[in-house]
Amino acid sequence: MDALKKTFQNADLRKRILFTLMIFVIYRFGVFITVPGVNSAVLYGTMDTTMLGFMDALSGGALQQFSIFAMSISPYITASIVIELLKMDVIPVLSEWSKEGETGKRKIQQVTRYMSLILAFIQAIAMAVGFNFMVGGILLQTQAWWIYLYIGLIMTAGTAILLFLADQITAKGIGNGTSMLIIAGIMSRMPGMVGDIYDRYLTDISVINIIGLITVVALMIITIILVIYLQSATRKLPIQYANRHSSAQLSGQKDSFIPFKLNSAGVIPVIFASSLVSLPLTVANFMQGTRTAEVLDTIFNFHQPIGLVLYVILIGAFTFFYAFVQVNPEKIAENLKKQGSYIPGIRPGDDTENYVSKILGRVTFIGAIYLIFIAALPILLGFIPRLDIPPSVQIGGTGILIVVGVALETAKQIANKNQEKEYRGFIK
Repeated sequence: MDALKKTFQNADLRKRILFTLMIFVIYRFGVFITVPGVNSAVLYGTMDTTMLGFMDALSGGALQQFSIFAMSISPYITASIVIELLKMDVIPVLSEWSKEGETGKRKIQQVTRYMSLILAFIQAIAMAVGFNFMVGGILLQTQAWWIYLYIGLIMTAGTAILLFLADQITAKGIGNGTSMLIIAGIMSRMPGMVGDIYDRYLTDISVINIIGLITVVALMIITIILVIYLQSATRKLPIQYANRHSSAQLSGQKDSFIPFKLNSAGVIPVIFASSLVSLPLTVANFMQGTRTAEVLDTIFNFHQPIGLVLYVILIGAFTFFYAFVQVNPEKIAENLKKQGSYIPGIRPGDDTENYVSKILGRVTFIGAIYLIFIAALPILLGFIPRLDIPPSVQIGGTGILIVVGVALETAKQIANKNQEKEYRGFIK
């Protein structure tokens, strides 16, 4: 309560929070603006597939409305991941920009935005064609070729507006704008989830339903606590400086260390794995009744044994890959050598790089198990028929990872802002 009181006593922080809430209101209004020329009513009940349900959750229900914000900022996320991969010496100019500090970072962000709009235009046309085919050609009021270009332009403009709103949150609000819009979309589903829990367990009150309700609520609380703890977990690797005297410790100098987060890859591996596994299922949904659709459903549906194993393998592989992209052992060894610092008992150079790689590999292995468990938990719980959890209620999964991760980062930013005010007040 004391921290909350300090937060609202801070005028700058209060303005930032109110500004962020105002952007959320604008975003939610946009979710209900349907693209002109589209009969969105025919899409109700079509978001049952894993991929479409995931996309609809991220967009806060905008996809089912086929609104101007239907794609949310997913094109930007895709573009960011692609650019991150291309920076690994695939395109030399991007690698050079990544080493130019703030100037290079701005150039990369600009390229990412341009790529986002191109991907958004392509994705919007693909969505219009796919959904129109899925519902038997009654989605669009006009079947002319130009209507697809029109929809592509409208929805691309919607994505551009969301990117602008995200930038405004980052500059004038609280937290990372992109992450905050994603969490706003996910949290907007909470009232519906609470309503589904009420309808399932409290409409017909019985001992079995009460036990089921207590079990679901307890599982949700335990999962949230587990995610908070593991998201914050770090492995501290101690370092020393060659030019620091031993008397530095006596003068109050703290030991230096390199922190390795248990989950340095974030939620990206789960999103990647979900997208790759769910994309064939979406294609199968457009080909219902065919042999190809049956084969795709057998292989890629992670509610089936083969699909679940494939899902787990992909999450593990992407966790290791992205962790080593985010935390580059070669760059860490190089920076330590330049700064005249070293890891106690380890020689600078290749030995340091190998040691950092080994430590990162061990930490990432535990992080991968954690991600796999949280991502697979709602699937595993679905195999327990007695629970009969409503589809809208997600215990674990991608949503909880995103919400908790963003909440922790935002709380840390708010704490830092409060600390800055205390320092400024002390100086005055």
